[in-house]
Amino acid sequence: MAEHNCLFMEKILGTDIKFLPGVGPKRAELLGKELGIHTYFDLLYYFPYKYIDRTRFYKVAEVKGDMPHIQLRGRLEGGQVVGPPRKKRFMALLRDETGVIELVWFRGLAWIKDSLKPGKEYIVFGKPTRFGSRINLVHPEMEEADKAEKQINASLQAHYSTTEKLKNSFITSRVIRKLQATLLKMVGSQLQETLPAALRQEHRLLPRRDALLNIHFPKDAATLEQARFRLKFEELFFIQLNLLMQKMVRSRQVKGFVFEKVGDYLNSFYHEKLRFELTGAQKRVIREIRRDLGSGRQMNRLLQGDVGSGKTLVALMTMLIAADNGYQSALMAPTEILAQQHYNTIHRWVEGLGIEVRLLTGSTKKAERRELHAALQEGRVHILIGTHALIEDEVQFMKLGFVVIDEQHRFGVAQRARLWEKSGGTPPHVLVMTATPIPRTLAMTLYGDLDVSVIDEMPPGRKPVKTLLLNDSKRERLFGFMREQIAQGRQIFVVYPLIKESETMDYKDLEDGYESIVRAFPPPDYAVGVVHGRMKPEEKDLSMKHFVKGDYHIMVATTVIEVGVDVPNASVMVIESAERFGLAQLHQLRGRVGRGADQSYCILMASYKLSPEARKRLQIMVETNDGFKIADADMRLRGPGDIEGTQQSGIPFDLHIANLGQDGQILQMARDTAEKILAKDPSLAQGENILLRNNIRLFSGKDKDWSRIS
Repeated sequence: MAEHNCLFMEKILGTDIKFLPGVGPKRAELLGKELGIHTYFDLLYYFPYKYIDRTRFYKVAEVKGDMPHIQLRGRLEGGQVVGPPRKKRFMALLRDETGVIELVWFRGLAWIKDSLKPGKEYIVFGKPTRFGSRINLVHPEMEEADKAEKQINASLQAHYSTTEKLKNSFITSRVIRKLQATLLKMVGSQLQETLPAALRQEHRLLPRRDALLNIHFPKDAATLEQARFRLKFEELFFIQLNLLMQKMVRSRQVKGFVFEKVGDYLNSFYHEKLRFELTGAQKRVIREIRRDLGSGRQMNRLLQGDVGSGKTLVALMTMLIAADNGYQSALMAPTEILAQQHYNTIHRWVEGLGIEVRLLTGSTKKAERRELHAALQEGRVHILIGTHALIEDEVQFMKLGFVVIDEQHRFGVAQRARLWEKSGGTPPHVLVMTATPIPRTLAMTLYGDLDVSVIDEMPPGRKPVKTLLLNDSKRERLFGFMREQIAQGRQIFVVYPLIKESETMDYKDLEDGYESIVRAFPPPDYAVGVVHGRMKPEEKDLSMKHFVKGDYHIMVATTVIEVGVDVPNASVMVIESAERFGLAQLHQLRGRVGRGADQSYCILMASYKLSPEARKRLQIMVETNDGFKIADADMRLRGPGDIEGTQQSGIPFDLHIANLGQDGQILQMARDTAEKILAKDPSLAQGENILLRNNIRLFSGKDKDWSRIS
């Protein structure tokens, strides 16, 4: 019966929004395009972004021009369109016992004129504006007093985000609030509970219908907080429940290749080639990987570690274990430069061990490809490194057992799936590497179905990059410092923001910057290169190759050099307009220097007029080189959706109310609860857990399950 009720209610909530009274087809289309509201469920879970106290009514005589939004009650007088054709406006007066105030509208004049009723009493809400010697309210919200008293009462009035397109079609925050009231009157009493009574009692959670009513129409501030807590917990709990169930299914059902032995390849490398001691963190991660490889289950592990922490070495040692057990490995990198770099490093490390390492990118010639394809299928290639070229249909392995995916947020899930399919029936072990430190709360949600390993220790002897914050008045001092570094044989990056490649204004920044650098560092004494997103891939690669070879003293670039480019001789990173970058992106850029033995520097050039928030962000960069501290600060300041500095492409769901930057405690509580329930009832088949199984689809997304390929 509970299952029937749940499915029936989900069907009602799945009703097209156009059928809600007050919407219709045209408004439905706009709500869908602008806010992603397509169904009753979408509207019900479209939550307010702020609340305004509507318990206080001001008198007209109390109104001043610098006040925030206020509420008045009075009788409407007059009402007429005034002004020349291009500056027409509708004006009316509101009178109470203390005086009269002007109300003004510049848009929708015909609709306003027809809808307002002079002589009636209204409740008016708006922001006072001073116009000459008069104070008026522009585009105030108007509600007939007798109608307002009959509606759902709330002391705190919800305000909803809208867009210009919606406002131009008169779909304001007030209209959305009215639609919420209509919907709650229709379905509120039928809303089914999604969480078992024992779970609600344990965490003191409001019933679902009370939470939804009070998030949209709060009874008071305390109840609003209870509603928020309930809805945040519910959202994060179902996401974690879904991820943990996927992980459990995979660990129990998905068999993996067993790598039983450590043989000559790894032992020879360790004793003959490794000239330094592994860090404690590297040893710990290798032990974690070894446990996975011998378990008989497919490994799906995320390896986090700062630039230079030794992730590639861990990946190589795992590839050598695969080779010792007769399996091939593949490493997929997001760019040709990074793939080439991995190839050079790994080829150098395994030289003389009898390990065949090959490179496959878009630039690989046809004849070479044919020979490589044959060698792969015959098992003569132990390690294949490449870009997305690895997922082409003609690339077939004899015995693919281990896959490394570097900087995985650069690849689509379907791309990774195609690589996974190349191993035949049994999936290969997967190691996902990222140099973008991910805050724990985000990792638990983005990668909640993966096991996570962290290299949180840098190799000994590496000098931390010194970071300085300067403004334009120090530019000559900066140029002098750059000349000193070049005189010592060092190279320099100068990075300009190019947030979207189509933004001509930002592109101009780079052009102007390049010209000013060339003026300050003229040929033939200095050579300046340039690389940006509008160049063809082969042009970018050529320019970077010249820089790597030392042909350029200075590389003027955009963030295309953010990931992976290794130039040990580059000791200075200058970041222009640093306030326009996210902390995670600044940290990635800083990681491009400090790769060699010399002291390196990151210089953040920023505007004179920095906002307090921007100054705080940049100061964090000056104070710490710890990527995890920076990532946590970045998420607190910017939110999870923008953690990469561009829109996060890895989040597989939309959060309606929870905030991963602020709700870490609720997330941990939700995950602990989900783990406890699944430990006792893995298939959610017992008692009240059936309720959870029936509702998991509502909150966890309904897309194809890609969990086996991370």
